[in-house]
Amino acid sequence: MFDRPGRGSVGASSAAAVLVALDFGEGDYAESLAEIQLLVSSAGVTACAVVHGKRDRPDSALYAGKGKVDQIAESVAAHQAQLVIFNHDLSPVQERNLEKRLNCRVIDRTSLILDIFAQRARSHEGKLQVELAQLDHLATRLVRGWTHLERQTGGVGMRGPGETQLETDRRLLGKRVKVLKEKLVKVAAQRAVQRRSRSRAHMLSVSLVGYTNAGKSTLFNRLTRADVYAADQLFATLDTTTRKLHTASAAGVVLSDTVGFIRRLPHTLVAAFRATLEETVRADILLHVVDASSPDRDAQIEAVNVVLKEIGADAIPQLLVYNKIDLTAFVAQVESDECGNIARAWISAQSGQGLDLLRNALGQLAGAAFDSSRVAVA
Repeated sequence: MFDRPGRGSVGASSAAAVLVALDFGEGDYAESLAEIQLLVSSAGVTACAVVHGKRDRPDSALYAGKGKVDQIAESVAAHQAQLVIFNHDLSPVQERNLEKRLNCRVIDRTSLILDIFAQRARSHEGKLQVELAQLDHLATRLVRGWTHLERQTGGVGMRGPGETQLETDRRLLGKRVKVLKEKLVKVAAQRAVQRRSRSRAHMLSVSLVGYTNAGKSTLFNRLTRADVYAADQLFATLDTTTRKLHTASAAGVVLSDTVGFIRRLPHTLVAAFRATLEETVRADILLHVVDASSPDRDAQIEAVNVVLKEIGADAIPQLLVYNKIDLTAFVAQVESDECGNIARAWISAQSGQGLDLLRNALGQLAGAAFDSSRVAVA
């Protein structure tokens, strides 16, 4: 994974960080603060202090304003922090100005999420997608030294007459981005072939979607007897995994586990993970997994729906699955809407409560889809 010269991953290069979370009166400050603290922990960084503040709008030069930046500097010195993390998106100019004033590395929320993705990516496809997202984001912050890319692209003789160092670095970066995009086009073509094969076999395609850490991978493992990595941390799963789900219905069900969503998911990630998210866009049904124990679950549902709309999956029928009922007073059940269609389920992937009900519901949906397809063919 390429990063700016001299700047390793967030977790590897920083033992302690000062968090900066400013309140602009948007109403979700407490939830956003709790989330950035989870993100920092997921990145392997220790948050030694949090600097709060209220503003009407960001400062154009420093984002936080001179007085608040002085307070951040005092906190950095007091805790000997090597890193400052803003729970906001910084412009390249703001980031550079802050680093000069604070004399330490400064990253924003998008950079933090990109670093977590870089740590989590395991498959060849996942690594390609993360690298592309990183390069697209870091290209806007290109101010010096990308010449290590020459080792990837030939090096000697590549600099044109009169070309500046920065121009050379941008050109090398552009070439690498082009290579990554070409590789991901091939990955998308391979996935399309696999989807066509499942369609010909009359398999109902079901994709798990939901807020990160809602329990999608645990549910996937329980339903398919797979061994997908599942952990109590944000973005534990990046790589899409597909398995057949056995039900009482004669029709088959194919279940796909996908990357979790989050508020303000970086657009660079959505674009780079387009091939992975195709599994969601092409699904017949979405199992929208919700953490029933979260007091913020309604906002999380809305955040997922925003991303689904962005990738063109908002018209796909959803079955809301309220997970983690073992941590609540809810009981296992499946509910239908006013038209008699299965719409909601309450389960616990961890304890197994309600899983048989959900499996039967998926079997009914698959059977109905199979019957309608036979009628259409006839």
